[in-house]
Amino acid sequence: MAAKKQKRVTEKEIREIVSKMTLKQKAQLTSGDGMWETVEYKKLGVPKEWMCDGPHGLRKQANDMHASVNDSIEAVSFPAECAMAASWDRELIYEAAKTLGNEAQANDVQMVLGPGVNMKRSPLCGRNFEYMSEDPCLAGELGASYVNGLQSTGVSACLKHYLANSQETDRFSSSSEMDDTTARQIYLPAFETVVKKAKVKSVMAAYNKVNGIHMTEQKKYLTDILRKEWGFNGMVVSDWGATHNRPGAIEAGCDLTMWQQHETDKDIVKAVKKGTLDEKKLDEACVNILKHVYGTLASHKDVKADLDKDHEVVRRLFESCVVLLKNSGNILPISKKKKVLLLGDFAKNPRYQGGGSSHVTTSRSVSAVEAMKDMTNVSYVKGYGPGPKAKQLTDPEFWKTRIGHADYKPDQKLIAEAVKAAKSADICVIFAGLPEALESEGADRIDMKMPDSHNALIEAVAKVNNNVVVVLQNGAPVEMPWIGSVKGVLETYLGGEASGEVVRDVLFGDINPSGRLPETFPVKLEDNPSYLYYFGCDDIVKYSEGEFIGYRYYTSKKMPVLFPFGYGLSYTTFDYSDLKIDAKGFIGDEKKGGISVSVKVTNTGKKAGREVVQLYVGVNKCKLPRPVRELKGFAKTGLLKPGESQTVTFELTSRDFAHWNEECNAYVHYTGEYEIQIAKNANEIVLAAPVDIEGAYPRK
Repeated sequence: MAAKKQKRVTEKEIREIVSKMTLKQKAQLTSGDGMWETVEYKKLGVPKEWMCDGPHGLRKQANDMHASVNDSIEAVSFPAECAMAASWDRELIYEAAKTLGNEAQANDVQMVLGPGVNMKRSPLCGRNFEYMSEDPCLAGELGASYVNGLQSTGVSACLKHYLANSQETDRFSSSSEMDDTTARQIYLPAFETVVKKAKVKSVMAAYNKVNGIHMTEQKKYLTDILRKEWGFNGMVVSDWGATHNRPGAIEAGCDLTMWQQHETDKDIVKAVKKGTLDEKKLDEACVNILKHVYGTLASHKDVKADLDKDHEVVRRLFESCVVLLKNSGNILPISKKKKVLLLGDFAKNPRYQGGGSSHVTTSRSVSAVEAMKDMTNVSYVKGYGPGPKAKQLTDPEFWKTRIGHADYKPDQKLIAEAVKAAKSADICVIFAGLPEALESEGADRIDMKMPDSHNALIEAVAKVNNNVVVVLQNGAPVEMPWIGSVKGVLETYLGGEASGEVVRDVLFGDINPSGRLPETFPVKLEDNPSYLYYFGCDDIVKYSEGEFIGYRYYTSKKMPVLFPFGYGLSYTTFDYSDLKIDAKGFIGDEKKGGISVSVKVTNTGKKAGREVVQLYVGVNKCKLPRPVRELKGFAKTGLLKPGESQTVTFELTSRDFAHWNEECNAYVHYTGEYEIQIAKNANEIVLAAPVDIEGAYPRK
């Protein structure tokens, strides 16, 4: 049944409605009706709203707990968040999220579950494709753009998964054990940025525990920090099945429990009658839910989705996401006169989206083979097969066994055919990466390796052809034992339904790649700072690496990596100059003054392109052990023609130089020598200028 636009209802009117509800009705309202809806009370004039999975496209399905995750309406498949973040492009992410919001309006959906801004603590997290970055500044800023775009249409975003949902292994029972400094420096800031900059209307409490308490019962994080400290005034909803104690969740500040939990409504009724749950807390949960319901339905618009037009939005975003990792001898872009051989099952059957709850049903997916079908100099050979299929989350076998890289056996017949064809090709383009069965919601990867069949194909072809380019389709970093044997590597992540078209245009130079890595690619899994602690033991997962995750660890240890955070090449070159710093003074008060930084970027090459300017605050001397640099600002230039320049400006605040102090329970300044660093990536600083900070610590 199509939603009807509701009149605006004031908070006073909502409180009057709640006052008329019975205790049983209040308990029912704080639990979802089926998989995707809130409870409706027609006699009280209380409508229901519909929510559905995102964040990479609309996954609206039947309101049935037994429905397959792949059984949903047709919609546009956007680049996964791992790819979105590689764009470092606030404007294009805003546009894509706005397009998603319009599709939601057209399909009577009032809330989309996304974006996900959890930190990528380890490459093994099975859901990394659904998260943006290992860095809270990048994830927070891009997450805010996403929410602002989506909510500009009147549809609510649901920020997830709050908090420290860094692994899928034992996600229902594991406890993320960390001190306040680790939480405040790494795992909270991205959520804080989105709440403050985008006024997100809903936040999802995660499955896991933090320091022994389920997130749905975490008063410290749901009420004290989220609401009182950050000013969040929306609805908190549990992840689906994450609530273990309904009265405890209400007490902590989790308003809505999803899904199919009406059998526990009696627990709330009993708790109120016994006096162990204050009915005023229940009333506040009901008010928060109804404010959300009435607010989204009052913003309903009668629009129609134009999926062909939306496909072009997907394409424009993905054009900004592709990361050029290696281009030895300028093998790319490829001349259209060259004889090109495409290899790998992914070239014909691409992996362009995540699995599980982010799966989108689309009819517009275009493979590289399909995109190049009219190019007479391009041919295709399979090279490897699809391998084991991904099991559904609802399949009992999914939880019993995990598929690994060794389960993808090389097919020697297919490899022989590939080698034979490769000998006569000018350039071989091999499509490889991670099949859905190797990274999925509900289970973590068992290693950082690509399938044996993919690696074997690359290694065999590279022995007979010196001009090999690898196109990666994956949701997280992979080891590349063949990196020295190939001339080109494109990281495309999971690019959405337009992936084939965009990859074609990048390969042949119609698009100049401008993506940058939103995460570090270590040489091997064992280099990752969480390696010794990641899965935990007996449901206890210690975050012993503290704030030293990702590039913060690698740069501080001066450890070699395969590709650093923020890395990406271009078909042109850029020069940085005229670094200017205007210190207005801010010490002691975040709200007063700040530091303005500007730098000029010039295209010094022969092809138009876009550059990502990264600003880090470097710490050269400080009594407190700190990462040597942290990202505090970034900007993507417009399309600069050869010889053209653009000046980029950053505004830094007191917070950008502060560090959490557990004794003060606040962010404070530590006296030391700091630097403003303008960089191409976390390992390549191009301009720097010192800034002296005189703080309250260490105490004199």
